[in-house]
Amino acid sequence: MGKLRPESVEWLASGHAERSRVFQNLPLFLWALLNCALGLSAQGPGEWTPWVSWTRCSSSCGRGVSVRSRRCLRLPGEQPCWGDSHEYRLCQLPDCPPGAVPFRDLQCALYNDRPVLGTQRTYQWVPFYGAPSQCDLNCLAEGHTFYHSFGRVLDGTACSPGAHGVCVAGRCLSAGCDGLLGSGALEDRCGRCGGANDSCLFVQRVFRDAGAFAGYWNVTLIPEGARHIRVAHRSRNHLALMGGDGRYVLNGDWAVSPPGTYEAAGTHVVYTRDPGPEETLRAAGPTSADLLLQVLLQEPNPGIEFEFWLPRERYSPFQARAQALGWPLRQPQPREVEPQPPAAPAVTPAQTPPLTPGPRAGPPPPGPGDPLRGAYPARLQEPHATAGPRVRVGTGPLPLPAAGTPPGLPAGCPAPRQP
Repeated sequence: MGKLRPESVEWLASGHAERSRVFQNLPLFLWALLNCALGLSAQGPGEWTPWVSWTRCSSSCGRGVSVRSRRCLRLPGEQPCWGDSHEYRLCQLPDCPPGAVPFRDLQCALYNDRPVLGTQRTYQWVPFYGAPSQCDLNCLAEGHTFYHSFGRVLDGTACSPGAHGVCVAGRCLSAGCDGLLGSGALEDRCGRCGGANDSCLFVQRVFRDAGAFAGYWNVTLIPEGARHIRVAHRSRNHLALMGGDGRYVLNGDWAVSPPGTYEAAGTHVVYTRDPGPEETLRAAGPTSADLLLQVLLQEPNPGIEFEFWLPRERYSPFQARAQALGWPLRQPQPREVEPQPPAAPAVTPAQTPPLTPGPRAGPPPPGPGDPLRGAYPARLQEPHATAGPRVRVGTGPLPLPAAGTPPGLPAGCPAPRQP
């Protein structure tokens, strides 16, 4: 075999990306020439060229699609390359201004006043969403009862109004946690894209302290970084949540907050209360600060289930703080909780007008890390239908009462002792 001239190598290296790759892999090129001379065939799949740069977003505002591609280099006899030749990712731009025409509407409007269907009649077209394929440009003729499909919509068109998926090459795809459309990548419980839940620990416990005294009891500290938080119980007691600044997020100051979504520690806490009675707290997280979970006892505690996922590096500090705080902290007030008969009917807020507790003696419910103090069993204030959440403001401790029966204490109840 004759030698390869330098000018031949320069010619191979110029032009297309394949020639550049051959120049970079000259031994592979010589091996291919040898195979051809001996009549041999290559085995296995080909090789991909490097990915080209991402294209510009398909939309000028709102959501769109960006694409990048690569080419498969195959020697004679090699199999096709494994993998995709194109990748699509979702690009999120600033929202479109009010009154902007949607992308699909613009595509239908391109056929306005143009003859279609083999006749000279023209129509005005608007999107039609009742057709089987979401990624076909199905347009309805205004003033008529038929629609026409003009082929596929452009890449980046929303599959339907309000949907998360977008159309790419005629398919409705959703973005994975890696931003790539159709990848199916999901976050694990630790918040890692495509992870295997191995970078965090699952904390799941049941708070079973019977609760000998009425008032606010600490249940657990929910540390910073917690994810997938869930708290549930079935009783007439009420869950209370306090932020790291000492302000109550819900059910503080003997006032029952309405069910709904509350902002706390950088996440949304969904609070539900069913007539069962069942009460739940849920939050996706991660929390940006510590939260203190408490329970406002009115009857013996049947058990409060709580769980969350915590990064491994935060678990040991959480354990140390929980042990240092001594969960559960006992209350100094010597007043027992009276169990409620199971047959007693539940009283709804609509049957009994809401009552606000009278003047309270003693300090307000405790903050994080403070000993819990008992509170007099004044009736809880149930929320009106239109009332907003009651949030405790950061006031200082109230002075303890003088000797004698404090105001607002029901008749027959012993006066609490001053701690």
